[in-house]
Amino acid sequence: MAKEKAKAKITKQSLKSALSIFRFIRPYQGYFYGAISLLVIGSILMMIIMGIPGEMVNAATGGEARFPYDLNTWGLIMLVVLAARALLSFVQTVLFANVSERGMADVRRELYNRLISQRMDYFEQFRVGELTSRITADVEQLQSVFSITLAEFIRQVLILIFGISVLAYLMPKLFVVMLMVIPVVVVLAMIFGRYIRKLSKKRQAQLADTNTIVEETLHSFTVVKAFANEFFESKRYSDSIEKMVGISLKFAQVRGLFFAFIIFLLFGSILFILWQGAFMVQNGDMEAGSLLSFVIYTVMIGGAIASLGNLYTTIAAALGATERVKEILERPVEVEIADHSETVNILGKIKFDNVRFSYPSRSDVPILKGVSLDIDPGRKIALVGQSGSGKSTIIRLLMQFYDLDAGEIYIDDKPLSAYNLTAYRNNIGLVPQEVILFGGTIKENLLYGNPNATHEEIKQAAIKSNSWDFIKSFPDGLETIVGERGVKLSGGQKQRIAIARTILKDPAILLLDEATSSLDAESERVVQDAMDKLMEGRTSIIIAHRLATIKNVDQIYVLDEGQIVEHGTHLELTERSEGVYKKLAALQFDLKA
Repeated sequence: MAKEKAKAKITKQSLKSALSIFRFIRPYQGYFYGAISLLVIGSILMMIIMGIPGEMVNAATGGEARFPYDLNTWGLIMLVVLAARALLSFVQTVLFANVSERGMADVRRELYNRLISQRMDYFEQFRVGELTSRITADVEQLQSVFSITLAEFIRQVLILIFGISVLAYLMPKLFVVMLMVIPVVVVLAMIFGRYIRKLSKKRQAQLADTNTIVEETLHSFTVVKAFANEFFESKRYSDSIEKMVGISLKFAQVRGLFFAFIIFLLFGSILFILWQGAFMVQNGDMEAGSLLSFVIYTVMIGGAIASLGNLYTTIAAALGATERVKEILERPVEVEIADHSETVNILGKIKFDNVRFSYPSRSDVPILKGVSLDIDPGRKIALVGQSGSGKSTIIRLLMQFYDLDAGEIYIDDKPLSAYNLTAYRNNIGLVPQEVILFGGTIKENLLYGNPNATHEEIKQAAIKSNSWDFIKSFPDGLETIVGERGVKLSGGQKQRIAIARTILKDPAILLLDEATSSLDAESERVVQDAMDKLMEGRTSIIIAHRLATIKNVDQIYVLDEGQIVEHGTHLELTERSEGVYKKLAALQFDLKA
């Protein structure tokens, strides 16, 4: 992120991307243009306010006045203009907030919808943290620009234009002196400031590296403890902290030089202009009040020029963020986010016809090499084979997570691609090896299978999945918080919650991906009993390394290096003298290979 900011520049492409983001602002353009109008009026009022002290001095000293008002009248004018400026500032801030909050909420909503609608291969290309930063850090940058930076940028430009115009018109002689001094100081200040920003970004990058060490350690706390590497991690963190301290001290030194530079040169230049102006007042070329006004306007112009550099960098970084956001917003989606109004009733007949497939991220490595199989509705089949033989890939293709390289998958004699994807997936139930639960309550996790399920339906699903006994043993019952990824539940409890969730979904096709492989014997027995109930009357595909759990299925397909090398019942396959399945079974049963 630091590198992106360091290289941020305003280009034609970045401006084009920014304009595309403005479509999210369009519904609130009334607020936006109203805020810009008030900003212009407010800037003009601020320039008027800054000119009043000089006129008051002229009125007090009896000098030549441009306006025939006494001190009391000037005081009243200042009070009225200040009140008007304050009111405009309040309304303008609220209007900009409406634009930024509502507009960026729409951006976040659209970004989130786009992300969760992408195909699986998209998430194989990026880290989760990288994608999360798009919806957090990048949108936060855009929001900051729309709520603060853009307004400030326009204000400083207006101050620059109005201030220079006023000085050139009212005090041309002293304006020439200012042009000889202030721009040089400001340019030097901007160069100095750029070096400071570079060091600041370097410090932020080192701080990010330090935080990464903390995050990695806490996420892998069990591994740290298991290897007794507390000292190693402590030293790694300490070394990173020391690097950050070194950068921070250098940063502090440069900042100190910058402050000294500002105090000496910037204020010195203002004093030089005052000195020259004092000669003009002494010679009668200028009123004392006009000199005061000139100094005030000069300080405002100098501040505007200096701040424009920072604002430019901020806007350029935000424009870079718009390009990254736009990249996601313009990506085609797998499914459209909508209510599941379209439904399809599936019997559960499955046919793989010479299916060939390789993962997009490893297109040169074929995973399935002409797989063909037929499964009648309501039948239970198992996929067996060594790791990497293509078992889980078959399940992922049935979920339509990826496109095929060749061949076709038919569901109820229709090509899989002919179905509405959301309606089709509503007919699929998946119980994976590693169950992922959401961090809410048990009830919320169960309702993920059917958001409209009644309490009685939830209870019956829990009973069928052998979950009800342990659920009701908790003090909060169904309202028990399971923790992040279900950390407060045991492996067997999480599996049974997943089965209950699938029962509530009531799918026509059931996919069980090594659902009991990581459980102890007792948990496996309870979960297996729950799965047997779940599989009743459904087309079921089971992946299992423990062959004892699939002895009673209707058909077993044995895969080897992406091909089905044999199929049959457990009894048929174990009777084949040189069969792959018999060799696998011999490792687990008392069989002679």
